[in-house]
Amino acid sequence: MPRRKPQGWPKLMVARRLKSGLTGYYWVPPTWAVKAGCSVCSEALGNDYGAAKARCDDVLNPQFDAWRQRGSIPAETNRVRIGTFDWMVALYKTSPKFTSRPPKTRKGYDAALHLVSSYVLKDGRRFGSLALSSITPGAADRLYERLKLKADGTERIRTGILSMSIAKRAWNVARRDKPEIVPADNPFAKMDLTYRSKPTRPVTHDELVRFVAAADDAGEPSIGTAAMIAFFWLQRQEDILKRLAWTHYRPTDSPGIARIFHHKTGEVVELPLFDVDGTVLWPELMDRLERLPRRGTLIVTRDQPDRRRKVCLPWGEDYFRHRVADIREAAGVDPEVKFMGLRHGGNVEGAEADLTDAQLRALSGHLTTAALLRYAQATPKQRQAGARKRLDARTKKEGLSK
Repeated sequence: MPRRKPQGWPKLMVARRLKSGLTGYYWVPPTWAVKAGCSVCSEALGNDYGAAKARCDDVLNPQFDAWRQRGSIPAETNRVRIGTFDWMVALYKTSPKFTSRPPKTRKGYDAALHLVSSYVLKDGRRFGSLALSSITPGAADRLYERLKLKADGTERIRTGILSMSIAKRAWNVARRDKPEIVPADNPFAKMDLTYRSKPTRPVTHDELVRFVAAADDAGEPSIGTAAMIAFFWLQRQEDILKRLAWTHYRPTDSPGIARIFHHKTGEVVELPLFDVDGTVLWPELMDRLERLPRRGTLIVTRDQPDRRRKVCLPWGEDYFRHRVADIREAAGVDPEVKFMGLRHGGNVEGAEADLTDAQLRALSGHLTTAALLRYAQATPKQRQAGARKRLDARTKKEGLSK
């Protein structure tokens, strides 16, 4: 039985060590619910974590939630019937196409599929209880129209498109596995859904300076350090908080570099810290790192020791995001700015400094120019520089022709 529950552990699922040495999984309703007459009974889920999780996420917990809201659940939903949307989702979640994804991606897919499965139709049935053979392209279109709106009427188009896309993927995977049950025509295919994401607002160097000062004033300089690393060394938040170690900064085998790992692309950028004449290339950041106390393996850790463990723990993603928002507000920085905007801002600074695409990619670890251009966004300064070069070239040409 695992001592720590992994990310995404279903609510009300417990693990117990069996006599055989294996771990058995069970869904167990709370005592208060049993006393209140909960119609969803305890259930043994077997030894397969993936199958047990799928059963909890797609059937038992939705039933329990429905019971809490309405006091009863339809009798026919007590078990997943073969050939239903719920059954297809459970099958998809046990396939390598799902289990091989990173935990964060699986969590997003879980939420998208749950949004589809739990949608309640006009006749009171959950969409997940529908037979696959009864789901038509028209039904998928109508479902999208409902899911792209929140309860208050505000749009969440990106969420709706993601739900339809993952439903389409789950259908295709299930079809390959069970072609005798899953219809060949995928109703979630060819929906022609498009979404143009809002560009990330780049952070300027002036905003970075104000943010770092506010982090220091708040007694959380580690957040300021993380911001500087994102802006100057163009590393992603996840890598800064979970992977950037002191051994990557001026390593013993090459003290003139910082090894910046980009987990998303698998690239390792050996970033030079000094110019050929010995000039420090990142004076603000390196001065800060040289003065920073080393509280553990990672460069960026929480600033206060944990009360129980007495050591400075790594930042949790959610808490870090909340603290960044608080510090951003204290610094008077635009509330639209996100932490990822620091990496965008660093790339924009490089583009405005007339770095070539090859030079920018060498610093940022992007594999393609197309990916780079999402970060090195066009700015008025770049357009002015481009117009100035055209003017200079045209003027020079006209001068030569005289």
